[in-house]
Amino acid sequence: MTTPHPPTISFTAKTIFLSGLLVGTLDILSAFIDVYLSKHSNPLLVLNYIASGILGKEVIANGSTGTMILGLLLHYFIAFSFTLLFFWLCARTSMLRWNWVVRGLCYGIVIWLIMNLVVVQLSKVPHGPISAMQWNRIAKSALILIGMIGLPLSFIVHQQLKHRSAEKTAVTGV
Repeated sequence: MTTPHPPTISFTAKTIFLSGLLVGTLDILSAFIDVYLSKHSNPLLVLNYIASGILGKEVIANGSTGTMILGLLLHYFIAFSFTLLFFWLCARTSMLRWNWVVRGLCYGIVIWLIMNLVVVQLSKVPHGPISAMQWNRIAKSALILIGMIGLPLSFIVHQQLKHRSAEKTAVTGV
């Protein structure tokens, strides 16, 4: 006996693009605010830190405007990649059946795991061993990713599905 496949659903390029722009902006703004409040530093240095993933740690303190632009582009590339992955997963798996809050929480945690256990480890960003990560920093960064990417993306999908359901009901009367 085979298990039924979840229905395949598609999302418009406009929805995906605007969603990526939204979550990328929410995420970078939260990073700016976090750096400003916790370290009392220039929040734009976050962009140098991101660029250091490719260029190396020396650009963190000495980065130019070009380095910051590279950091911003890399940030949005990553945000759009996670947005595309989320929409792809929702369209092709049973994630659509999950409660939108649970779906958003889980995806935020998945993003944290991928970023911290894969992307950062493979980049030139200065980092310590995974075992040295502090729980309070783990929790804070995971909550930012959940709140700024996971939940907003999940809510957008939820609203899209609700809208489609309402359209279907209006057309078919069922």
